[in-house]
Amino acid sequence: PMFIDKPVAGTLTDAVAIYLAAEHFQSPVFSCSSLRYASAAQRAREGALGDVIGCDAFSPCSLEPSHPDLYWYGIHGVELLFTVMGPGCRQVHRASGEHTDFVMGSWENGRVGSFRGLRPPARQVYGGPVFGAEGIQALGSFEGYGPLVLQIGQFFRTGQPPVARDETLEIYAFMTAADASKQQGGAAVSLESVLREARAAALPRLKSLGVELPGS
Repeated sequence: PMFIDKPVAGTLTDAVAIYLAAEHFQSPVFSCSSLRYASAAQRAREGALGDVIGCDAFSPCSLEPSHPDLYWYGIHGVELLFTVMGPGCRQVHRASGEHTDFVMGSWENGRVGSFRGLRPPARQVYGGPVFGAEGIQALGSFEGYGPLVLQIGQFFRTGQPPVARDETLEIYAFMTAADASKQQGGAAVSLESVLREARAAALPRLKSLGVELPGS
């Protein structure tokens, strides 16, 4: 079993390749931000506010040239968003400036969620409101690594990843589609389109590393 700290990879293609290889070699793997286990986010995911209608998550979003923009630090806020909203995002639009990135995602059933990436001079904090059918709640902020470490320990004992592969890949597809939207002036980009490209490139990527999977 292997836990991979965020980001799981530097490209969506490599993220897909990692999970394909893990499945092929029957080696359990998972990756997530420690923000996934913020107590308020977990309560909202478990239904404390009824059905989640939307969420506006934010986090620091420093950039690193070797990675897609949001992979490097925006992943924390995006993971918060998906922890609360769950998978099912269809497309994203992105607006970008020197100090801020804003990505709006459209989920199935008409739900809408957003991520705001913060850069100085904005305060470098984590959080955002969750909108539920039975109330509105603030997500709070970073609570330390303890809750994540407990999940990692349980994962090593059981071999059962606490975060599903498809949800993790959707998170990275969200961030990759956000980059594509930025390049297209804020146009809508579907997550399926970037996942399709990544899946097509993943098998040759693995083959170049000496791993031949069926169909490669």
